[in-house]
Amino acid sequence: MDTIWLTGAEWLAVLRIGLGLWWLESWRHKDRKAWFQRGTGIAWAAGIAAEHRWSAVRSGFDRVVAPHPRAMAYVVVYAELALGLGLITGFLTPVALAGGFLLNTLYFTLMIHDVAEQGQNSMMALMSVVGLFGMSWQTWSLDSALGLF
Repeated sequence: MDTIWLTGAEWLAVLRIGLGLWWLESWRHKDRKAWFQRGTGIAWAAGIAAEHRWSAVRSGFDRVVAPHPRAMAYVVVYAELALGLGLITGFLTPVALAGGFLLNTLYFTLMIHDVAEQGQNSMMALMSVVGLFGMSWQTWSLDSALGLF
């Protein structure tokens, strides 16, 4: 593979780190006080799910998320932080990439009506797939330094 400036493995590391920065920004801009104390994030998602055209989304949200809004707020917010830090540092990278793909797929499915959200989540999911199958943890990562994976 011919590349300019960096090697192919280094470009994959740049992609991985960029995706990690995107997750970290997603975490950073959340009003955590509103999410944790007032439940605004889960309440917003509940409103989206309640009007969703797919009954599986409505019933799935009602069964999994709605009974535990406070816990789910923590899961969402800290999953984004963990994904960002894991991808930036390259620690447990395959787990972070698979988890990010899953979270983006869930976000994409919930927000199927919102074109802006569809674009963001589909591109982040694509980056996760490329990072995973390109084994982006080979360079500039704790996984590589520790001999993991």
